[in-house]
Amino acid sequence: MTETTKTRSPEFRLAAGAIGGLRQDLFHDAFAYRPLAPMRTDGALTRRLSERMRARAARTPHALVGLAALITVLIGIGAASGSGSGIEIILTGLLPALTVVMTLFRPVGAFWMSMALTPVTAVITGGDGPWVPSTFFSHLVVLVVVAARTRPRTTAWMWALTVVLGTFMENIHGRYSSTTGPMAVASAFALLVVTVVQTRREAEREVTVQRTVTAVERDRRTLLEERTTIARELHDVVAHHMSVVAIQAEAAPYRVENPPPELEQAFVTIRENAVAALTELRRVLGVVRAEDYEAPDAPQPTLAELDGLLANVADAGLVVEKTVTGAVRELPQGVELSAYRIIQEALSNTLRHAPGAAAKVEIGYVLGGLGLRVVNGPPTGPVKPSPGAGHGITGMRERVTMLNGEMTAGTTADGGYEIAVFIPVPLAQEPTQSETS
Repeated sequence: MTETTKTRSPEFRLAAGAIGGLRQDLFHDAFAYRPLAPMRTDGALTRRLSERMRARAARTPHALVGLAALITVLIGIGAASGSGSGIEIILTGLLPALTVVMTLFRPVGAFWMSMALTPVTAVITGGDGPWVPSTFFSHLVVLVVVAARTRPRTTAWMWALTVVLGTFMENIHGRYSSTTGPMAVASAFALLVVTVVQTRREAEREVTVQRTVTAVERDRRTLLEERTTIARELHDVVAHHMSVVAIQAEAAPYRVENPPPELEQAFVTIRENAVAALTELRRVLGVVRAEDYEAPDAPQPTLAELDGLLANVADAGLVVEKTVTGAVRELPQGVELSAYRIIQEALSNTLRHAPGAAAKVEIGYVLGGLGLRVVNGPPTGPVKPSPGAGHGITGMRERVTMLNGEMTAGTTADGGYEIAVFIPVPLAQEPTQSETS
């Protein structure tokens, strides 16, 4: 016995989806409590208001709804002034105004209350159509407010049900004149405006979210690129040390007459570990190396080569004053390289963002490490500063963080820029006189 699977037609699935959407939008928790949130006050106009006025401006939508409810009451009283009937004033003034106010707390429930009030008011007041002036205005306000608080699909359902109600009432009672047409046209225009505004705001929110995500991803990618660059540069430093260890371990047994086998084996082990570490280091560098990366032909720069850098930027038009304090000594190569790159990037930023300004480079050799300070004045001259994304500062911070240092960067009182760095160097890591000789 075979089982046959019945395939639903596209029309059936479309109708089922539409009915399901109607049930979800207008019947499920229709009278749920959903208070209207205050308006955002970060717009172009509201940002200029005082804090107190901004707090009041946030309640502007609530005030507008209250004003619409008051207008509804006045329209109802004016329409019922001829008869003077209290019940007519309630039906044409107070109850429609109540449905308007209800949109602030139970928006979908307010729509159903307005729909239910329409035929009752029309029958009791004996109006010329399904909507008397007060209910016409109040129902239009209810549609607009609820549409602004829900999604476009709900807006379409409310408009369709409104037209169906008006058509049904006109057909069931022949004495009604056609007010459904004006209601359909007026509500369609108002709801179209609301939908367009909603769609535009939603698109702006999506663009804002995408821009935020893009900015975060760009910063993350920049950070990874800076770390990769630092890893490539430090590879030469570490590889040099590992190569020295391997060579010294291989040559050490020959410097000792009749070394014991245990010592020879220890040096062999040291050399093998150094070679293995060097191999793994090169493999890691191969992973982070870009396709267009070319290994440097010369050793990585140190502070001893800083004068050459200053001469290059001087040729580019940047006047730099260099000051060195403390006892100049050779520091670990990683510290020397990072200090050189930080000064290089700071001077490059000065050329790009402060054309025409002079710069000062201060290097301080202190007992516990190395201090750097690069400061430039405000831009001068006809050349406009180039905009920047802050990638240079990110790279500097990464280098300083890698060395457990501290860094501050910010504008100066005269409109220039200052970068101050301290890189700690433990005394045990500072080369002694015998090591440097």
